[in-house]
Amino acid sequence: MGKGSTGSTGPAEAEAGPAERVSPARRLVARAGVLVSTDSFAATLLLAATLLALLWANSPWSGSYEAFWHSEFALRWGDTELAMDLRHWVNDGLMAVFFFVVGLEVRRELVLGDLTDRRRARVPLAAAVAGLALPALIFLLFNPSGDASRAWGVVISTDTAFLLGVLALVIPRGAVQLRPFLLALAVADDIGALLIIALFYTEQLALVPLIPAVCGLLAVVVLARFDQWRGPAYFVVSLVVWLGVEASGVHPTIAGVAIALLMPVHPPRRQDVEDAALLARRFRQSPSAEYARSARQSVDRAVSINERAHRLWQPWSALVIVPVFAVANAGVRLDGETLSAALRSPLTWGVVAGLVVGKTVGITGAAAWAVRMGMGTLPGGLRLPRLAGGAALSGIGFTISLFIIDLALKDPALQDQARVGVLLASVLAVLTGWLITRGYERLRPEEASKPPDRLVEPVDPDRDHVLGPDDAPLTLVEYADFECPFCGRATGSVDEVRRHFGERLRYVYRHYPLGDVHPHAALAAEASEAAAAQGGFWPMHDRLFARSHALTFDDLVAHADALGLDTDRFARELRLRLHERRVREDVRTGQVSGVRGTPTFFIGDELHQGPFDAVTLIERLTAADPGDGASRARTGST
Repeated sequence: MGKGSTGSTGPAEAEAGPAERVSPARRLVARAGVLVSTDSFAATLLLAATLLALLWANSPWSGSYEAFWHSEFALRWGDTELAMDLRHWVNDGLMAVFFFVVGLEVRRELVLGDLTDRRRARVPLAAAVAGLALPALIFLLFNPSGDASRAWGVVISTDTAFLLGVLALVIPRGAVQLRPFLLALAVADDIGALLIIALFYTEQLALVPLIPAVCGLLAVVVLARFDQWRGPAYFVVSLVVWLGVEASGVHPTIAGVAIALLMPVHPPRRQDVEDAALLARRFRQSPSAEYARSARQSVDRAVSINERAHRLWQPWSALVIVPVFAVANAGVRLDGETLSAALRSPLTWGVVAGLVVGKTVGITGAAAWAVRMGMGTLPGGLRLPRLAGGAALSGIGFTISLFIIDLALKDPALQDQARVGVLLASVLAVLTGWLITRGYERLRPEEASKPPDRLVEPVDPDRDHVLGPDDAPLTLVEYADFECPFCGRATGSVDEVRRHFGERLRYVYRHYPLGDVHPHAALAAEASEAAAAQGGFWPMHDRLFARSHALTFDDLVAHADALGLDTDRFARELRLRLHERRVREDVRTGQVSGVRGTPTFFIGDELHQGPFDAVTLIERLTAADPGDGASRARTGST
């Protein structure tokens, strides 16, 4: 089988120009860009920022740490002044952008992502609710009253960046199955955390400044209603909302969330894509500044403001804002007095118990209960002991935990005790996840090492590419890569299998481009979907396998022309990456179903192990035939 990555469909390969040669320098820059965009890099940067803060706060120059972050910075307009120290500018200003990005992700997941599918969302949603409630209850058992009790919100949320970055290191064998579950859980977790911050950590409320803020939010609704797609319009309104919320006493990060949840998100609309193509053609025929501006604006309009804002601000949030926040807030002086007070403090141990015990027990127990009650299922191959390891890692609260400490506690001594608790809980959460995983692998080595082997995503005739009757008793699902030479040979096997079984078999094709070893595979997969949009998937499928050596952009357009497709529309959709999401979804379902290379076959919903020649596939399908397979197959063969 062709071996490679788990199906990278990164833009570096797919957007390479028509048959162009990429220089080593550009290839290096592209690979560096991919590295910087990974979860592990963001987590590493956050860890480095945390260590920097701790070293600074415990160095001979520790006095400069607090002095620097308490330096005042003011903005003045005539007699009006907005003055805060640098830490508050970070926590109230920069973190508003962080929560804005979180809000964009939540909005997109609710409208277009996994949370739109109730079957997938029920179990992680139940786990998220328990992962919010149980840690808070455990914390309050340690701190039932007094000033420390206000910090119960410190234990509610998970640091998604740290979680995903650590996941592949601590649970490498289960990362593929755990990742989609933990991502869905993290979105629901974020929604709960944002609501709690809004409802429980607003102390004083001034109604008059809220008037312009509410008007600004209504303006966002109006802009979305009238399909305003320009970013600057939303930026100006957002600034008004932030200033109003800041002056009202409500924490200004809520402004970022509220604006993000109101901004429109939608898949690229056909008419906008057609308009963009028309203007691009005019520019190509008559290059001018006017046509260039119009073409650029039309392309922007084709993509929702949510997608464009997220693409713009997410790198700044992950690689700049969150690390700066860590430097500003994680600098606890770990001297004997502070550590002694923390280790004797119920506040510290309430944070530790809430994050480590509460998250592990709450998420695992709620997921097990939801599955037992028939609310949903776990991703293919994911078992509860493995899930428990991921649940333990969810005890890494860090970013939002440190953020809520600043909101909930005013006493510096209590703040230090809570910060020690967050740092200790994060270390213990990683250690607990590792111990649970290693214990599972030692006690049940065969089960723990067994990769997923069931088809997670059922065949959907309205979505999948299917040959054969929808009610056929036998199903053969193939995950393949148009640039993989083995897949081309398997195509011949599939043809023979289909002739043998006739109408008793339905064959399903799904994408699994191995981007690291087949640089044109992702673009070819998107090309087949662009052909499918014109009713030409199977002719394009056959042509791509027959000419797997010719898969550059120009080659693909030539294939579309040879098949009689609308080449302008075809090329347009490839350039705008309209079908990237569809290909990525196939890759995701393949990963959690146990696909590791191409071709990979499923007989019904069971992973096929071994050779994929026609004789072997026919034997396995015959054995799976619910009726008299041999006689009916002969009747159906041609």
